[in-house]
Amino acid sequence: MIFKLQAPTTTSAIALVFSSLLVGCGNPEQPQATTPLPPAEQAAPSPVTQVNSENINTKDAVNRLLSTRECPGCNLRGAKLERADLQGVNLSNADLTGADLENANLTNANLRGANFTNADLEDANLTNADVTGANFQGADLEGVIGLRR
Repeated sequence: MIFKLQAPTTTSAIALVFSSLLVGCGNPEQPQATTPLPPAEQAAPSPVTQVNSENINTKDAVNRLLSTRECPGCNLRGAKLERADLQGVNLSNADLTGADLENANLTNANLRGANFTNADLEDANLTNADVTGANFQGADLEGVIGLRR
């Protein structure tokens, strides 16, 4: 037996097959374009990294020092602080290796345990600064005012 399909019937059959493929073959379990997706799992928030002095680069440490006057343990290696007004700052245990502090005012500063190795402190004012345990090895101390070690 041979069936002859008429053109409109063939076109309709092809359209029906094609549309079934597009909508997931009529499977009610399969997500459709109008089916809302379940909410995506959200990644747990990353733990807050506590800001500590070791994580701050030199530029950020200088900005912190100048704005808060506090930078204990900061990395200030090679910092350019020439002529800076640093009266009363807290630089305890800070690393100022190779820093330029020429003509800086460090009056009443807390410099306990700070590292000034190879720093330029020429003509700096350290009157009443606490330098207990500070390291001045190789530092330029020419003309420093008030340094008591």
